[in-house]
Amino acid sequence: MILVKSRTYAFTALVATTLLSTQAVAGSPVIGTEHSRNLRTLEMAPMLFEYHRQTVGEGRQFFAYPQRDTSFIRHFAETEGKALLYYDNMRGGAISGHGIDMTCHDGDTACVRVKNELQTKLPSIAIATSVVGGIDYRGGETLGDTIWPGIDGGVYLRGYADSLEFVLDARIYDEGHSASYPKSWDREFLEFQKEENNSGMEYTSYARYRTHFAFNYDWIRVDLARDVLHWGPGYYNNLTLNQFALPYNMLSVDLQLGPLHVFSFYGDLRIYGSMSDKNKDETRNIFGHRYELAVGNATFGISELTILYDNLKPWLFVPTVPLFMEKGNYSESSNNGALAMDFNYRLFNTVRLYTEFFLDDMESPISLVKNDNIEAKWAWMAGLQAGHDFYLKGHRIEAGTIAEYARVEPYVYSHFIKNTAQMAHLGYPLGNQGGPNSQTIDWTVYGRLDKHIFASVRNTWFWKGTDYGSAVNDTTPHHNHMKISKKFLDGAKMQYSLTPAISYEGQYVSFMGEITFIDDRKVYLRAGFKW
Repeated sequence: MILVKSRTYAFTALVATTLLSTQAVAGSPVIGTEHSRNLRTLEMAPMLFEYHRQTVGEGRQFFAYPQRDTSFIRHFAETEGKALLYYDNMRGGAISGHGIDMTCHDGDTACVRVKNELQTKLPSIAIATSVVGGIDYRGGETLGDTIWPGIDGGVYLRGYADSLEFVLDARIYDEGHSASYPKSWDREFLEFQKEENNSGMEYTSYARYRTHFAFNYDWIRVDLARDVLHWGPGYYNNLTLNQFALPYNMLSVDLQLGPLHVFSFYGDLRIYGSMSDKNKDETRNIFGHRYELAVGNATFGISELTILYDNLKPWLFVPTVPLFMEKGNYSESSNNGALAMDFNYRLFNTVRLYTEFFLDDMESPISLVKNDNIEAKWAWMAGLQAGHDFYLKGHRIEAGTIAEYARVEPYVYSHFIKNTAQMAHLGYPLGNQGGPNSQTIDWTVYGRLDKHIFASVRNTWFWKGTDYGSAVNDTTPHHNHMKISKKFLDGAKMQYSLTPAISYEGQYVSFMGEITFIDDRKVYLRAGFKW
């Protein structure tokens, strides 16, 4: 592990000065996935507490994220009124718009009547803009690098205009690295300029952003976005689409029809690094549908994916097109499909029990039972989340635990030819981050005090095979009669890691720290702000 040196004391002193304010602020039209590697805001683990809310709360449970935040407009003035730049033409003491600027005095009923009439005619528009950023200290055994200082800064924009909602978090990063040739901490593109090639200057920099631009009408939402989709009731180990994958550009339509939820999307995936010219000539796209039925405390989910290589078929976006059937209408070498089913049940508003089965490929149901060759490509996940909210001397405490198990067979997410229709983006799986031929057990205990102070301890037991079939680019044969045997985790060693984390969330500032011990040791300390 890269050791924390004396310069971190300066960082610690900086962190101590950030614990100043009293109220956390969150503003976004979507309940989004975790930003665990970049674009950290003031909130620590927001998706964790969204799943906590689903566990201890009432009402229907749906598990397709990012998900619309229906309270965004209703509470916009309350949560965003302290932004650096704020404009709202429907609240406060004045109306402005269409050349009108009108303030009514107490008792002037005629003025109030005219003002109310104008309010019904004017569009509802609000926008808030904040400066966001932070400073990080990061190091890792696997990364082989120490990043200090890691500085980021940019703009956080959110707002709405009638049925249109939008959010943008865009930042520039500049980092100091101890390694001669730095690796990317977040696995996305990183620009490294050596001193001899850059007129005496040496720096590492990059830009990151996520955005949503959505139109809402009652039961339908159409969204243009750059983000990551997370489908299913699991938190760490979902198999189809996982929140810890790398972000991609997408178009989605979200239908809420009573207890039925339908989500359809198209995504633009990359095969090679972001700046590679090969991306001009070789394209990888994804279409996916998710169908959820919420009945009482139970939710039944079906997810299906189709990955296309140099063979874009927009028809697959239609949510009533069964992708696992339509797949047979295209060349086998240019597309890759998967089908998954999941189930979630909530008990006594205290516990969620859930499971997901992911089918990448099979010759027949018998092949799944025998499970002795690569014609059986499947994965399975099961988990439990328990939680409870209570008050202690006037302080609200949200506490809980999550335990999950995931098994991913060899060759899952792979395809016939490397760098074609793999279920991956920039070389990393879209689903379970352990990838093919892996097994994971996660157990986390967490708590949050007054929505300001967060603490957790995560235990992870991880096995990863080394045989061929353990990487997404490992290829499978073209013909079904070529039944190559497979071995699950043959000789794989168990890796155990223990990760305590703590954070403070304020009105304008935050601090967080995560340290991983034993295997895959790493450290991540951050002080952030939003003004």
